[in-house]
Amino acid sequence: MSVINKRGITAALLVAACSVPVAAPVAGAAPAAAAAVSAGQDDYAGQGEHKGRFDPKLLGRILRANAYAESRPGFAGIVVRDRKTGAVWRNTDSDTLVWACSTPKLAMVVDLLLRNDAGAITLTAEDRDLMHRMLNSSDDNAAHALWTRYGGEQEFAARFPSYGMTDMRFTDEHPHHWGWILTTADDLDRLMNYVLTKLPAAHRDYIVNEMRSVDVNQQWGVWGAGSAARPGNKNGWSDDNDDGSWLMNSVGFVGPDERYTLAVMNNTQVVENGYDVGMETTTGISRIMFDGYFR
Repeated sequence: MSVINKRGITAALLVAACSVPVAAPVAGAAPAAAAAVSAGQDDYAGQGEHKGRFDPKLLGRILRANAYAESRPGFAGIVVRDRKTGAVWRNTDSDTLVWACSTPKLAMVVDLLLRNDAGAITLTAEDRDLMHRMLNSSDDNAAHALWTRYGGEQEFAARFPSYGMTDMRFTDEHPHHWGWILTTADDLDRLMNYVLTKLPAAHRDYIVNEMRSVDVNQQWGVWGAGSAARPGNKNGWSDDNDDGSWLMNSVGFVGPDERYTLAVMNNTQVVENGYDVGMETTTGISRIMFDGYFR
């Protein structure tokens, strides 16, 4: 299947599953010049217009992480945000459309909680258990049950853009459900920051706690920031591409008060051992950026 980009870049990818993580290497590559640092007006930063900048030490880590990503198979869209200063860093693939895999499960939980608040639905104990399973171990059956039970595309997808997923779209070639959504690292960045800045405190705290206590099958990607960073993440992965290659996606937060957010969408373009390759890439990006940065 083809993957689209706003600039016309093509790639290939899709949905999620579960496995056991492997360690990712730390690369000491030189900074990459192609990526850009941006800071300015961004509604999802929660602080209006800024001239904030990253700590130079952290910026150096970000550039080394991007150079590492560029040295790996395929490509990775990356967005890093400092919620305190308002600084945002994006690489050149941050707006590349990629199959979202299981990352929309996070948006589904947001939507269900807000609909329940509005009285449009009444979540049961079973529903809440399914929500936990979606966030904790990325349970596909739980996602299918809730997607079907609470309106599918007509309900969920109609509101996902209001949570920051303004790039998302379906295709005519695949079913219109949570596992077949094209999205971007920019979308995942906005979604994560919606959770941290827009949700009622009780919902925010619930999701943060769920993302911080994920099952071992989710402890990669943003989790590579290390225990001192107190990371939380929602991952998605799949090999359901026309060519059988893998993609590995991760979005989450690190640092005191969830100061930094990180979104990575990695199309490995690797068929054999692509799962391990992609896990190493996404985990390595976060490790280079954040492991050892917090004391």
